[in-house]
Amino acid sequence: MCLVAMILLCVSTAAFAQDMRAVQTEARERRAIILEKAREEKERAAREAEESRQGIFADRSALNRSLERLSGEKERLTTESLALAESLKALQAKERELLGRRQEVEGAVRELVGFVRVNAKDTDLLLGRSLQSALVAGREAALQPILNQTEYPGMDHIRAMVDLLFDEISLSGQVRIKEGAFVNRAGEEVSGDILVLGNFSAAYKVAGETGFLLYSDDNRHLFALSEAPPPRMARKLEAYLKGESEDVPIDMSKGAALRQLTHQLSLMEQIPKGGPIVYPILGIGVLALLIILERTFYLFRKGMKTDRFVDAVCGHASRSEWDRCVELCNQAGKKPMPNVLLAGINGRDMGREDLENVLQEATLNEVPKLERFLSTLGMLGAIAPLLGLLGTVTGMINTFHVITYYGTGDPRMMSGGISEALVTTMLGLSVAIPIMLCHTLLSGKVENLIGQMEKKAVSFVNTVFKAREGR
Repeated sequence: MCLVAMILLCVSTAAFAQDMRAVQTEARERRAIILEKAREEKERAAREAEESRQGIFADRSALNRSLERLSGEKERLTTESLALAESLKALQAKERELLGRRQEVEGAVRELVGFVRVNAKDTDLLLGRSLQSALVAGREAALQPILNQTEYPGMDHIRAMVDLLFDEISLSGQVRIKEGAFVNRAGEEVSGDILVLGNFSAAYKVAGETGFLLYSDDNRHLFALSEAPPPRMARKLEAYLKGESEDVPIDMSKGAALRQLTHQLSLMEQIPKGGPIVYPILGIGVLALLIILERTFYLFRKGMKTDRFVDAVCGHASRSEWDRCVELCNQAGKKPMPNVLLAGINGRDMGREDLENVLQEATLNEVPKLERFLSTLGMLGAIAPLLGLLGTVTGMINTFHVITYYGTGDPRMMSGGISEALVTTMLGLSVAIPIMLCHTLLSGKVENLIGQMEKKAVSFVNTVFKAREGR
């Protein structure tokens, strides 16, 4: 058993030794191959290194040459840089100088532009207020680029603005008639002849109607005055438009005075503003008017040519033609003078003193008829201004009540009381003045009639007694 094992061990050992020799041989062959390859690689690397070294040496020469060239370029650029730096400093100094000048110029230009824009606004305002703009449409369009700041104002804009100003100066100094459109009193736009009196007034003539025109700043149109001008003024306008007159009414206030024509209130429009006191004053005025009319008609009816009538009666009386005297008195009617003479004729046989008394009595009988209602008229003339004063006092009381409650901040709150105060005073005086004037005239007329009766009565007495003495 052991022998077998040893035999097997020897056999396996020999086989293993043989395998080891084969492996070593194969390893040597591989090593030789690897060494050959390494040698070849080394030789190739040496060749490449040599080639690289040769290339490096060649590149180094080129780099040296480039370095020398770049050094020269650097020196040149450095010189140029220094020169440019000096030039930059000079330019910066010049720039600062120019910026300073630019700021000065810009300030002056901004001031000039502002001045131009302000003048453009003033010009536009001037044109807007000028009634010439109603007749020359679109004249302000040249100012819009400046006003809207859409364009920088240049000399063309300034020239256009100056032309507008000179055109306005020229038109405002002209008096001319031009066909144009305006809004009439009915609110309709019509065309007609427009008389332009500078920048002060404008008048129109259309369809037989003549009147003044007002200019509206808002829409730059002409509007006919809502109230027709007074007839005298209208006739002057029409005569001037026809070339028949050299003078024409003109409103120097550019329409302010003409507008007062539309705001003037008539007496009937002012009366309701006077409060309740105006109605008694009006009643006094109506009653006084009736008395004045009645007295005027009565005195006119009782009047006659006294001198001629008395001369005729005295002539017949001097001849004792008493029937003829009575006939003349009856023909004259129921008038004061014939009634007085008729009483004297009936008492012709009395003595002088009695006859004078009869005539005086007859005269006194006629006086109440002549003076009837005159005292009433005088009383009404005295009451009317007192009622006006009463209305003034009540109006001022109302005004002070308003001031007490609301203060003086709004004048319109006080206008009602002040209007009442002034209207009643005006109405009282307007009624009293004509009443007193008529009372004075009527009283004078009555006194004149009484004086004539007394004078003619004396003349009749003298005639009667002369006739007696002649017999």
